[in-house]
Amino acid sequence: MIEISRKRIVIDGSPRVLLGGEVHYFRLAREDWADRLDKLVAAGCDTAASYIPWLCHEKPDGSFDLDGRTRPELDLGAFIDMCAERGLYFLARPGPFLMAELKNEGLPFRLYTENPEIHPVTWDGARVTSRTVDYLAPAYLAEARKWYAAVMPVLASRLVTNGGPIIGVQLDNEVGMLSWVTNSPDLTDHLLDDLARWLGQRYDADALAARYPFDLTDAAARAEGIRSPREDYAPALMADLGTYMRDRFARYFATLREYAEAEGVTGVPFFVNIHGTGHGRAWDYPIGISQLMDSYSGLPGMLAGSDHYLGDLTTRNAADLYLINAFGDAVQDSDQPLTSLEFEAGDGDYGRDLTHLHDPSTIDLKTRLCVAQGNRLINYYLFAGGINPRLDMPVGDGNDRISFTGERHGVGAPVGPEGQLGLTYPRTAEVVHAVRAVAAKLATMDEEHDDLAMGFIPDYFMTESVYPQGKAMREIVDNLSRYRFGGPGQLMARALLLAGYRHGAVDLQNAPIGSEAVPVLVLAAARYLDGRVQESLAAYLSGGGKLLLVGEVPSYDMEGRECTVLRDALGLVPQGFRQGDHAYFLSVCARGWAAPRPEVAVSYAQLFDAERGDVVVYEYDSGHGCGFDIPVGNGRAVVLTTSYPGSDIGFYRSAVERLGCTPALRHDAERASLLITSTANDAGERFIHALNLEGYDAVFGLTENGRPLFGGHQVSLPGRRGLMLPVDLAFGGARLAYATSEIASLQGDSVRFTPRQGSLVAAFESDRKLAVDGPAEVWTEAGLQLVRARSGEVGDGVTVTWT
Repeated sequence: MIEISRKRIVIDGSPRVLLGGEVHYFRLAREDWADRLDKLVAAGCDTAASYIPWLCHEKPDGSFDLDGRTRPELDLGAFIDMCAERGLYFLARPGPFLMAELKNEGLPFRLYTENPEIHPVTWDGARVTSRTVDYLAPAYLAEARKWYAAVMPVLASRLVTNGGPIIGVQLDNEVGMLSWVTNSPDLTDHLLDDLARWLGQRYDADALAARYPFDLTDAAARAEGIRSPREDYAPALMADLGTYMRDRFARYFATLREYAEAEGVTGVPFFVNIHGTGHGRAWDYPIGISQLMDSYSGLPGMLAGSDHYLGDLTTRNAADLYLINAFGDAVQDSDQPLTSLEFEAGDGDYGRDLTHLHDPSTIDLKTRLCVAQGNRLINYYLFAGGINPRLDMPVGDGNDRISFTGERHGVGAPVGPEGQLGLTYPRTAEVVHAVRAVAAKLATMDEEHDDLAMGFIPDYFMTESVYPQGKAMREIVDNLSRYRFGGPGQLMARALLLAGYRHGAVDLQNAPIGSEAVPVLVLAAARYLDGRVQESLAAYLSGGGKLLLVGEVPSYDMEGRECTVLRDALGLVPQGFRQGDHAYFLSVCARGWAAPRPEVAVSYAQLFDAERGDVVVYEYDSGHGCGFDIPVGNGRAVVLTTSYPGSDIGFYRSAVERLGCTPALRHDAERASLLITSTANDAGERFIHALNLEGYDAVFGLTENGRPLFGGHQVSLPGRRGLMLPVDLAFGGARLAYATSEIASLQGDSVRFTPRQGSLVAAFESDRKLAVDGPAEVWTEAGLQLVRARSGEVGDGVTVTWT
């Protein structure tokens, strides 16, 4: 039995953290399956996952081979059964779309030739350049239903509810991604007819006529007006089209779920895979959340999973991963946990040209951060490479294989195409074993937060469709893109994370906020913001809320109409907007509580005079303010409308502290490259999670609310390493008050540590006597039995037993 409750995945009554790897059975000879699965188990994983490609399983005569009758490696059931034999759960990913570097994204070639109407046209009536389809086209859905009718019975009989290993089924993959990345929204005649119906339900006749100066019931006028929009209504179309696509995608997922359930797939969660990272950053990832949130948010039986490729985790992009987890959680209900369906694994040399190789620490640090933020399932993609077979029927495209990557696939994975262990396998196994050692505790824990939350505005990321011939849409999108993901250049989000703030996020557009639930709100704001959200923020401040706003103070709503509700509430009077360039060295100065600080160069400044409150940052040339501390009703706002350097972590910490929120966890390391957070469960058991994002070793003390942690003993953390440090863990017969090293294993009456550097100091509360299996000092202090062991003296580790 599998349950989703309180952001936990509960299997047979036990909360779980599932760690798995993607192994493509269809890219392996059947005799190699056992070897790859054994290597997955040896790495510590408890779950296998695989795409199930329609492209491969459908034969030229229209039949489906799911039992290996034409090729042994197509025996899907046998592969899943082999997973079960090894104690592995299985996550099924049957599409229809897969991506997975497959041609047609995993769809059969004949779909496009037999049903040309499913391949969309887009802006100006041009044919889309990708192999996407109109998801709700009747011909496509009829074909998808046939595929599900063939594949789902194989899965249904092997669900965990039927005694099998399958704990979830992913529906399709990265829905909406192809249209977004090519800026080519699906605008088929079928879709436009449906859009017109949807608009008619959303607006009354007068409002609709005011928004669109053409007859939406006239197919020709509708096609011209939507595919080639004029500037006067383009912003309205961008808003309507984005909102409509959310609804359309949700209907598509609901249809696929209906097809799956009709074939007996029930009682396990259905997953939605969210796309959006690129070039080592996640600035655009929330576009995927915006597109697909209506497909899963608050829907029983539906879960979302992230899909991220960020490369090395450093101070440059750690806030990216932190934010996408927080934003993802913000749109989910109180039961839905975070998961990751494609968690980048391997060396990152995707082009096999040696232009980039990930550091082995990459998978380690990202796993630790995601587990700390509440990810209950992680699927390492791709865990094992393979060989791309030829298509059953040649198509004359140069290689006639199922994939465009050539013969070998996943060559940089932890396990290579021929089964060889890659350079990243040892570190992958290391972090998986580290998490598995304490997974029973972690599975019951949630991240602890300071008294602040980051504001998330889904419509800020509803920017996937921009008419290329127009300026109105582009102007709005460019401004939103500059600020929406953690402030200009992400300066604010990065500074707060490295300042020690642990925070979640709150959806500002779909739920009211109050100062009791969110004492301090942090918002990266742009020039545009929906009027209702502006009103909500003004009410929040008036009611006693505290706001740190970084970016621009909004002057318009999301369709470019003047809207100054928030600006008026703040009492700010515009005095212009300035940008620095190669000839104008825009500079700002600090005053008041922000001083003394040196004058700094900035890229822009939105200037105001304040009707009340204090100016804390001002532009050197004009003297007008671009940083303010303003009382608003019973609340208060610190407003920063310039790109103040994120390297000045103290400035951003001071801004939030002025609003009444101090980070509870503080370290005294000299460098600001430590990321510290914590998790806890209802019983008060905790872990302090520490990541060293640089190559420099760190030795530091930790305090919580000013009081020393770990008995005042220092923690040693080598460069590019992480630690999960236990606090108040309860075992049979003992309580581990704290330890300055990570737990390597737990048994009924013993715990093993593996100190990597410096000394282990572990404190136990027990009425039993401690025994240590190596050179260590044991003493009693303040009712605790303490153990000290130096890393260089204990070999592979030290085991503490209470007898």
